[in-house]
Amino acid sequence: MNWSTLKTIRAAATLAALLLVLLLLSGCTLFGGKGSGQVAPGGAPQGQEEDLPAQQSLNLALYYVKITDKDAYLVREVHQVPYTSEVAKAALEELIKGSPKTPGAAGVLPPETKIRGISLKDGNASVDFSSEVLKANVGAAGEALGIQSIVNTLTEFPEIKQVSFLVEGKLDERTKDWWGHVGLYTQPFKRDVSSVYEPVIWVTSPEPGQKIASPVQIRGSARVFEATVNARIIDDSGKELARGYATASEGAPGRGDFVFSLPFTPPTTGSGKVEVFWISPKDGEELDKVVVPVIW
Repeated sequence: MNWSTLKTIRAAATLAALLLVLLLLSGCTLFGGKGSGQVAPGGAPQGQEEDLPAQQSLNLALYYVKITDKDAYLVREVHQVPYTSEVAKAALEELIKGSPKTPGAAGVLPPETKIRGISLKDGNASVDFSSEVLKANVGAAGEALGIQSIVNTLTEFPEIKQVSFLVEGKLDERTKDWWGHVGLYTQPFKRDVSSVYEPVIWVTSPEPGQKIASPVQIRGSARVFEATVNARIIDDSGKELARGYATASEGAPGRGDFVFSLPFTPPTTGSGKVEVFWISPKDGEELDKVVVPVIW
């Protein structure tokens, strides 16, 4: 082997080692730090987490329980929290300590509850709670919804498909009994938004302040009459640039997902808004309108 060949081999080995280090570092970002075992799905476009400034905030979707004289259901809210790579943990901590915005909504997790860890394997997130979680007292009506509020909050992150619980690292008989009426015997739990009554419509794309181009995809969830959802794009002068409708996967009293693909001709620069709503069959009124500010 001549000297030139040896140098080539050494260079290739050095490059391979460097790539391995970079891959390991990117894995640390996904799991919220070296060896932490904390999963940090979502929160930023994949591969861009390290570029986000520490002071940037995150918008996290949370699910709270609302019990009225006539019904018990979930409400979905978007809360803004300080940026962190451990966004799954941040979402649960906000669910524990944050204040719901919807009148009558409440969290079910005791405020003393701590998140000891979150691990992710093959789409299953396992949450390890401190023992304080077992002190919740919400009654039979709120127990199933309380579990689903945790599951729906975590499955907002696309990497998480289902959720299971531990308490102090264990799944013993006391843990399985959970809050007394609805236990953990059917773990893992899957996402289910059929009991989310408020808001009637929410939009997941585009996000507020996002730069959009034609055709724009509009996605979200709705619980509306005959599953018909309407959308339009308006510029900052009030001129309508596009209008269309889509059919959600299920109509009220069920809840379904919807998606639009609206072509439009945007002004050269400026801003506008995307409006999503449904129309009353009684009088044509536009109901439960969601307004998303956008730029182009």
